[in-house]
Amino acid sequence: MTIANTHIELPPDVAQAPAPLPIGSLFALALAAFITILTEALPAGLLTQISEGLAISEALAGQWVTVYAIGSLLAAIPLTAATQGMRRRSLLLSAIAGFAVANTVTALSTSYGLTIIARMLGGVSAGLLWALLAGYAARMVPESQKGRAIAIAMVGAPLALSLGVPAGTLLGNLIGWRMSFALMSLFAIALMVWVRLKVPDFPGQTANKRFGLGHVITLPGVRPVLFVVLSFVLAHNILFTYIAPFLGAAGLAERTEQVLLVFGVTSLLGIWVVGVLIDRHLRPLTLAGTTLFAIAALMLWVKNDNLVVIYIAVGAWGIAFGGAGTLFQTAIAKTSGDAADVAQSMLVTAWNLAIAGGGIIGGVLLDYLGVAAFAPALIALLIITLTVVWSARHHGFPRI
Repeated sequence: MTIANTHIELPPDVAQAPAPLPIGSLFALALAAFITILTEALPAGLLTQISEGLAISEALAGQWVTVYAIGSLLAAIPLTAATQGMRRRSLLLSAIAGFAVANTVTALSTSYGLTIIARMLGGVSAGLLWALLAGYAARMVPESQKGRAIAIAMVGAPLALSLGVPAGTLLGNLIGWRMSFALMSLFAIALMVWVRLKVPDFPGQTANKRFGLGHVITLPGVRPVLFVVLSFVLAHNILFTYIAPFLGAAGLAERTEQVLLVFGVTSLLGIWVVGVLIDRHLRPLTLAGTTLFAIAALMLWVKNDNLVVIYIAVGAWGIAFGGAGTLFQTAIAKTSGDAADVAQSMLVTAWNLAIAGGGIIGGVLLDYLGVAAFAPALIALLIITLTVVWSARHHGFPRI
């Protein structure tokens, strides 16, 4: 008996079983996100040490964060558009190398001006890397796993905020702020080796397939996603930037660290939930997250002097925000297709504009109306966000 030509039909669910996720490669991307956020935010926890070490004011030391954000904001779109033809792994390695150089200069420099230039370089690297990550993760897996892959690649950001910055601050207090930045440089170099050995390479776009900004912005669904990013992140940053005076008005200033810890931990829960469900439930998760954030804002408006309610509201806010980045990046990646990197650079720009806008608008509200104006402003922005998500049922946040 021969079975050489026997054909066995497998059930569809067996024949089409998805391959395992490339966890090692995706974790490398997650660590790149971790370094990006840690490089940006660590100076905020070490302002006193930095100001004493360089004999400058804490306000000037705080500009390290500002110029980093400016570098990211200015570089994301033009640099991503200009590098569409480069191979993806080489571009990723270049971005990580930028962090290694920026943090090494920061660790060694005694010149404030030179350090500011290094921080700007770090911000440029961040703008490029954020535009790369989601598209890179999506290209590693089939369509049915893109959302989960992006969620894993993005987990480094909330980990850096909730664990990395506090740990880095503690380490800086123990061994000095310069050694903290030097260790981040070593971490970046080690990550470059990991990326070179384990992360697959992909070609850039050929000359006849590169996408201009004007074309990408007109793709169906791109503009609704960008608007949702701008309004949602603006609402978040109005509150997050001024959480200390918000709590101080309720006589809870001494609870700021605990409140931020609750936010950080619950944001990890949010990204886990989104990572599990996103590939089939992008639209419901976006609507649910925005609604949850609005409910949290309402709770903070009605019961802003009740510590238990504040903890619950901040926990809900953390869950809603934790998965937001993954939701928005997945939405724009699926909407823009082969133009994902350029579209992601637009998302990075919108996100950074929202960060800057949150500081400006929140400051105006605080000065002229007080913290009582925060919650109504957040609710108004989130209602608009919900409306846009709901209306983008065909493109952007489609029904499945």
